[in-house]
Amino acid sequence: MLEVQNITIGYGVAAVVKDVSFVLTENKILAAVGANGAGKTTLLRTLNGTLPVSKGEVLLDGKNLNDYLRREIARKIAVVAQENETKFPVSVLEFVLSGRFAHGNSFGWETENDWQIAENVLEMCDLKSFENRLMNELSGGERQRVLFARALGTEAKILLLDEPTANLDFAHQALMFRLVREKCNTSKAAAIIITHDLNLASEFADEILLLKNGEIVAKGEPETVLNAKNLRDAFDVEVLLDAHPISGKPRLTMTYGS
Repeated sequence: MLEVQNITIGYGVAAVVKDVSFVLTENKILAAVGANGAGKTTLLRTLNGTLPVSKGEVLLDGKNLNDYLRREIARKIAVVAQENETKFPVSVLEFVLSGRFAHGNSFGWETENDWQIAENVLEMCDLKSFENRLMNELSGGERQRVLFARALGTEAKILLLDEPTANLDFAHQALMFRLVREKCNTSKAAAIIITHDLNLASEFADEILLLKNGEIVAKGEPETVLNAKNLRDAFDVEVLLDAHPISGKPRLTMTYGS
């Protein structure tokens, strides 16, 4: 689906991401983790075609990302950026419907199918009672859920999610990750999730990409990546590691010294 080949990304002369490579295949969730400034958001913006690469290339379904029209990319890749304030007085339903633009007909009108998809994703995201609310009247967590519903409504096969659970309560964090997993499993889709919650990454991700200063410290399954040495290298912290009592996945506890 998405193949990243030795890409370097820079702002001016400074390289923010350096020689990064990985492959995202269908049915998979990849978690990108690392300290602030590790290059995670820059990487995600490049995978959506928003930022150009300085070196290397990104292939989407075997074709260079630069060779796609923006509308074509929007059909294949949906983005949930870090939550930001929506100032326009647009309703939740209208906002979710706007994600259907890439599928629009020549007149730009929503079809009955578009309306049905919007209604369905609002219900999936526990937002059915919010459809007539205005975006600029919602809390940060509510807006974040609407952004995610809009991404689902695009029916794109690749989801790029930047800190999607940052403003969510515990129950809605679990709901969002469950919906991502269901989409990947049932729709031959895939997702890249940026998160600071390493325990969530360990539980839900098939693979983890651990970054520091724009470079890969480690990549692979959670059991391989989330070890004391890698975490010390990436975050300069000591952690206690054990296994989750149900899933067996690595579980991390910060140590604060004596």
